[in-house]
Amino acid sequence: MNMPTAIQHFFNEESLDTAMSAFAEYAVVKDEGNTYTGRTAIRAWRVASREQYDFVSEPFDMFARGDIVTIRANVSGNFPGSPVVLDYDFRLLKDRIVELEIGYAELSGS
Repeated sequence: MNMPTAIQHFFNEESLDTAMSAFAEYAVVKDEGNTYTGRTAIRAWRVASREQYDFVSEPFDMFARGDIVTIRANVSGNFPGSPVVLDYDFRLLKDRIVELEIGYAELSGS
């Protein structure tokens, strides 16, 4: 799958700094009903969610709708219902993530 570079960096499991380099300074992340604005808040969210859920995301599909790039991933970890399929909806500007919304994938036939 040929993901944009910023999205590849986001899914980098090895380096938090590499993952964070994908975000614009003023980026917004929406996850589990919460909104995180700016790199400092996004870094804290990422660290806390990794510690709490100890999860792994395995992207398996990508599609675009307008200016949103969606990555569909199998996500497994320490949370009820694991594994699940999540959609990561990215909005990019100048090779940086400016918005990310994470939610359950709407799978046909489910």
